[in-house]
Amino acid sequence: MSVRYRLLTALVTLLSAGMPAHAQQAPVQPRAVVELFTSQGCSSCPAADALFVELAKDPSLIALTFPVTYWDYLGWKDTLGQPAFTKRQKLYAKARGDGQVYTPQAVVNGTSHIVGSDKSGIEAMVREQATTSLPVKIAVKEADGALTIALSASEIVTGEKPAGVWVVSFSRKTLVPIERGENSGKTVTYANVVRAVTRVGDWSGAAVSLTAPLAVTQQPNADGYVVLVQTDQHQRGGPVLAGTILGAAR
Repeated sequence: MSVRYRLLTALVTLLSAGMPAHAQQAPVQPRAVVELFTSQGCSSCPAADALFVELAKDPSLIALTFPVTYWDYLGWKDTLGQPAFTKRQKLYAKARGDGQVYTPQAVVNGTSHIVGSDKSGIEAMVREQATTSLPVKIAVKEADGALTIALSASEIVTGEKPAGVWVVSFSRKTLVPIERGENSGKTVTYANVVRAVTRVGDWSGAAVSLTAPLAVTQQPNADGYVVLVQTDQHQRGGPVLAGTILGAAR
């Protein structure tokens, strides 16, 4: 056997051995979930929208955009806004106890808020929460038309009721020409615009595996999704997603 043949054989063996390990590599656990509450009718928002386009490229962050509706009266109705997102933002403010509702507003892990265009401030907030944030680890698998969500055990307190397990469907990139209002004439690019938030189960602290139809991720205009574990803030009509985020996965 020639030296050249032995070298080629060794190289093929090395590459073949490396491929399965790479294919089975565990997904990156996110450092934080950062939500942007924004509006097409807010002149201060395009800078934050642009920042979130950049944040969405960071595999260690889950950046989500929630367009709100309360500036629609200014002459331009937000084409992506949903009343549920406005309610979500207000419930965050109620849960924090500070009543701060504004655009652009970034909320980190469902607990802390800051101006959505403040890059250094957002990064500092993520670092401050790094040791305690997202204690529930999540593994997501798609197979045979089903979505399987495996959740780790944790001693974190969820409150009187279980935390919710939610599928958040979004559009990865959306361009909107704005024709009237404070941003008239601008075309704004949005990253990870949320289209639907769907509860698929509960988490009470123990390790558990949940299964949901894969169709829950396939919402109109959505081409991506994440899974969140989040404590509930309850009000009349049932639980609304607006508490501390305990875990997240792509």
